[in-house]
Amino acid sequence: MDQTVIGIIGMGLMGKMYARKLSAAGWRVHACDMRDKFEALEQEFSDIPRIVIYEDGYGVSRSSDYIIYSVEAEMIDKVVAEYGRATKKHAIVGGQTSCKAPEVAAFERHLPSDVEIVSCHSLHGPNVDPKDQPLVIIKHRASQKAYDLVRNVMACFGSKLVPLTAEEHDQITADTQAVTHAAFLSMGTAWRANNQFPWELTRYVGGIENVKCNITLRIYSNKWHVYAGLAILNPSAKKQIRQYAESVTDLYKLMLGGHKQELEKRIKAAGEFVFNAAGKEGEPLLLSDEVLDQFSLGKVPKERTPNNHLSLLAMVDCWWKLRIVPYDHMICSTPLFRLWLGVTEYLFRKPALLDEVINIAVEDNTFRSDDLEFTFAARGWSDCVSFGDFSSYRDRFEQIQSYFAPRFPEATRVGNEMIRVLLEKT
Repeated sequence: MDQTVIGIIGMGLMGKMYARKLSAAGWRVHACDMRDKFEALEQEFSDIPRIVIYEDGYGVSRSSDYIIYSVEAEMIDKVVAEYGRATKKHAIVGGQTSCKAPEVAAFERHLPSDVEIVSCHSLHGPNVDPKDQPLVIIKHRASQKAYDLVRNVMACFGSKLVPLTAEEHDQITADTQAVTHAAFLSMGTAWRANNQFPWELTRYVGGIENVKCNITLRIYSNKWHVYAGLAILNPSAKKQIRQYAESVTDLYKLMLGGHKQELEKRIKAAGEFVFNAAGKEGEPLLLSDEVLDQFSLGKVPKERTPNNHLSLLAMVDCWWKLRIVPYDHMICSTPLFRLWLGVTEYLFRKPALLDEVINIAVEDNTFRSDDLEFTFAARGWSDCVSFGDFSSYRDRFEQIQSYFAPRFPEATRVGNEMIRVLLEKT
C-alpha cells in the first residue's frame, strides 16, 4: 500500500464503517466528526493505529489525499464551506451523500480549482456486508489518474463498482429508493396510529407480511437523515413520492366504493407494464414461499388472513404511472429495493393470488381501518417532502421510531438474515 491518506469528514455509522474497512485494507485514514465527539472517537479508535482522529475537518483536509465527506445531505454545503478551503493542493474530494445534486454544487462552490472531484455512494446501510453490493463512482471533475486511484481505494469493499454521472445517480436512487422508503415509512405510521405492533396480530405474520414488518422496523431503526436528504433534496424523488400517495388514495377510493371492475382493470394494466412488458414472464421469482415464511417476528398462524396489500398494489401502480421499469435499475438497487420488488413480483406474477387480493380489496373490510390510516400516512409523508421541511420530517420519523424501538435488535437480526438469503438468490 502506498502513502496515500484517506480523509473522512463525518464519523457517523457509514463513516465509521468506511474507516474500519479502509484501514483493514492497509490504507491510512485521517478522520473527524463534530468537535464535541473528538475524545470519544479518539478512544473508540485508539487500538487501530492506521486511523488518526482529528479535532475538526481542517486537519483532515490539510493532510489527506482523498477526502470523503460523509455527512448529511442537508448539511453538505455548510460543512464543505467550512473545511473546503483547507483542502490539500491537488487532492481528490468526494462525498457519500444519497443526493448528489447539492453535494456537487457544494464542491463546485467551495473547493479550490486545483482540487479534483470523484464522488461515491455505497447503496446499502452500515450493517450490510458491502461485498457484491453496488458502489457508485462519479468522475465529476478529475483526471483518469485520480479516478483510478479512487477505484483502487474502493476495491477493498468488494462491492460492484458502478460508474455514473451525478444526474444519473439521482434519477436512479429516486427510482429505486425514494418510493420504497415512503411505503415503509407509511406502514409504520399507520401501525402506530392504530396502536398496533403488527407481529402480535396473526393477520400480519407470515409470507409477504414478514417482509413488510422486518423492513419497516429496519428503516425506523436507522437515522432519520438517511431518508430525509434523498427524499427532500432530490426533485425526482418528490415527484415519485407524490405519485405514490396519489396511487394509494386512488386505489383506496376504488376499494371503498366497491368499483371492482375498474380496480381490476387498473391493477392488471399496471402489472402488465411492470412485469410482463419487462419480459419477466416465465422467469423464476426473486422470492419463494419458503423464503418469505422463514423470517417472522411472530408465530406464523396455520391459516392466514387474506390481505388486499394496498401498499404493494399502489407501488406497482406508481411505477406504471411514472413509466418506471424497476428491473432496469437492478445494477444500482439496494437490498431493501430488491426485497420490495421481490414481494411485489410475488403478488403480481401469481394470477390466483392477485385475483384473491382484488376480491378481498372490495369485499372484505378486515383491513379497512388499517388502509385508511395508511392512506393518511402516505399523503402526510408526501406533504412533508413537498414542503421541504426537514424539522417536520425528523419529528414524524422519531416519534414513530420511539414507538417501535424495543423490537429493533430482533428486527435487525432477522432482517440481516433475510437480506443475506435474498442476495444469494440475486
